[in-house]
Amino acid sequence: MARPPHAARGDIGRRVAARRLQLGLSREDVALRAGAAPGYIAYVEEQSATPGISFLLRLADALETTVHELTGGTVDLPGGLGRAAREARMVELGDTECWTLLGDHGVGRVALTHDDGPVVLPVNYQVLDGEVMFSTGDRSPLARAADTEIAFETDHIDDAFSKGWSVLLVGTVRVVEDEDEARRLRETAYSTPWAGEGRERVMILAPRRVTGRRIIVADAPGEPG
Repeated sequence: MARPPHAARGDIGRRVAARRLQLGLSREDVALRAGAAPGYIAYVEEQSATPGISFLLRLADALETTVHELTGGTVDLPGGLGRAAREARMVELGDTECWTLLGDHGVGRVALTHDDGPVVLPVNYQVLDGEVMFSTGDRSPLARAADTEIAFETDHIDDAFSKGWSVLLVGTVRVVEDEDEARRLRETAYSTPWAGEGRERVMILAPRRVTGRRIIVADAPGEPG
């Protein structure tokens, strides 16, 4: 999967690029959907562009999202504020679609048992040949969970249209003990952990179970009628 352009400077551009890649679309695909030139999509993603509302509406529809999402209006809101849609249905996802939705990197949550009980932690992750890599601190609850079974979950929720999906992985997490291999994995990772420096412990989750679910709303953008 292609990665977001590192030259992206505007907040809208970063959100457009991230959503486009999440959907697996090229700039040409988005341009065709939005009735624009591919060069303008590139401009929006890479420069501090301020598109007009009419184009933003077409762009949001092309990306199966909302203007509110693209402009950052939901950044500080918890997911799941929308009401359930009429005639919504839930479908189970196969392994292939689960891995496609995971992409090659992103942010998810790990659930594990700590000294004080269950803990859920947000993590940056990287997908590596059917396994998931995390970087964490030596004393973190995740590092202490080495060689135990944990759960990893990531999802996307569209409040505006009351739909979304979630993917759950369950399996044993291990520490990459070989320092050369750990350094190589850190250097090839898409990004450093959002939480900052000092997270040099590389851990790999080998899932024994991969499951996913999607809520489908027939009249929402991107869904069949």
